[in-house]
Amino acid sequence: MEEIAEKKIKEVHRDKQSTYIPPKRCIQENFYSDIIDGLSYNPKKLPSKYFYDEKGDQLFQQIMSMPEYYLTRCELDIFSNKTSELATGIISDSEQPFDLIELGAGDAMKSSFLLKYLVREDMDFRYIPIDISGNILSILNDNLRKDIPDLDIVPLEGEYFDMLEKANSLSKRKKIVLLLGSNIGNMERDEIHDFFKQLNAKLNKGDIIVIGFDLKKNPSIILNAYNDRTGITAAFNLNLLTRINRELGADFDLRQFQHYQNYDPISGACRSYLVSLKDQKVTFGNQTINFRENEPIEMEISQKFSLPEIEHFAQYAGFDTITKITDAQKWFVDAVWQVK
Repeated sequence: MEEIAEKKIKEVHRDKQSTYIPPKRCIQENFYSDIIDGLSYNPKKLPSKYFYDEKGDQLFQQIMSMPEYYLTRCELDIFSNKTSELATGIISDSEQPFDLIELGAGDAMKSSFLLKYLVREDMDFRYIPIDISGNILSILNDNLRKDIPDLDIVPLEGEYFDMLEKANSLSKRKKIVLLLGSNIGNMERDEIHDFFKQLNAKLNKGDIIVIGFDLKKNPSIILNAYNDRTGITAAFNLNLLTRINRELGADFDLRQFQHYQNYDPISGACRSYLVSLKDQKVTFGNQTINFRENEPIEMEISQKFSLPEIEHFAQYAGFDTITKITDAQKWFVDAVWQVK
């Protein structure tokens, strides 16, 4: 398997539309082991990164369009109305070429404003979107080719740090890394500390990161964003069970699981669950997972932060804060950090 993966890496081309795609067999084996491991924990949990198959991508697009889901609008406000301020924060030397790497790029709806601005300003850069969903990368690639034909783009499909290493191997340019949409909030606090430490270690002195943080605010505003009455968020969570059934041959009965959401305004943790409505068994080939009535599966965490907490993360992981840019409502912030 390692030989196959190495061959694939060597076959990557550096033209504008090349995409690194990990071997499918490796992806499926990781998917299976991650799901089995997660359901063997006590309490049970499933990795939220697997939400994003084709249907999951579609549902998340619907979530971002919901009136209750303020996060996308807030960060879009920053990228569309404060583009020049953002660009000034990340570019100290307009003559130095750089790679703009976006972790969890999705459809690049927000970052496209920055990309267009940089292209108009004739900046020498390459855009490297990284995402675990090959489907959304394909959509992104097609859209950006039409909207920004002069953009140099190299999409990479896979895990953040694996593909960041791949991006580093493509050039020795300065790196500017985007992690938007409060994706960092999908980790526990200790995992966030570790993530930033690892990210710092994979970058060089002077490299830049832009991190989106959802700020603490009225608890009802936050809870409503993840517990919409139309049930789109519930469908998004349940779709992971559908994917597990389809790709791993499990037999989840979706009618016997119910979406549940809560938010703790003290810790800032907003958590989603699927709750088993009865005692039941789910099989994966020769594996059997037992569920008790009312037993939850933890599906996703969405952390909310204060400004002092954000500064603590930067200092702990070895970054200097260059600037912090908020939306008009001051509900969301994009922090620009530089490796010390």
